[in-house]
Amino acid sequence: MRPLLRELVPGFERAYGVTGPELDELIACGAIVRDSVVNVTRSTVGLAVRAGAPQPDIGSVEALRRTLMEARSIAYSDGPSGAYVAGLLGKLGIAEAVAAKIKLTSGPVAELVARGEAEVGMQQIVAILPVVGAQLVGPLPAELQNVIIYAAGRSCAFFDAVGAVAFIGFIRGKEAKALMRANGLDPA
Repeated sequence: MRPLLRELVPGFERAYGVTGPELDELIACGAIVRDSVVNVTRSTVGLAVRAGAPQPDIGSVEALRRTLMEARSIAYSDGPSGAYVAGLLGKLGIAEAVAAKIKLTSGPVAELVARGEAEVGMQQIVAILPVVGAQLVGPLPAELQNVIIYAAGRSCAFFDAVGAVAFIGFIRGKEAKALMRANGLDPA
């Protein structure tokens, strides 16, 4: 069962990751018990290069801007993190200057980087780390960061309230937090 879950869970997270506004809607419509909601983990955006490639400087806003301007190609997804990256390029004032070297993908950005189809790529760190052949340079500077908070709450329709509470406690425990960190997430 574990190998199956290793493949299914990331797909579920991409398709059904529940963030703040969506969770508020679920509470408002009576699907989630309001007092049971807790933040579990935070996901941030990072920059990837091909494994073994030089590590560019992304330690400041100016350093990131320079790295993106000098890159031969920049990959990002056509999903939610990609919308953020497109806005970020505008915020940095370089969207027009880098437009010709953008590579969009519906899959993991780091796969394009690993295959050499893009020099750098930006996506949620949790999506970069599992890709063999790609290397995480690090998170984007804090003042530019896009943080996604994943939360958990007990379903109003769930009959095993004790089990639900136990599971939420477990995913906020020491073992789960270590696993989150190992997979590029910051425990809440």
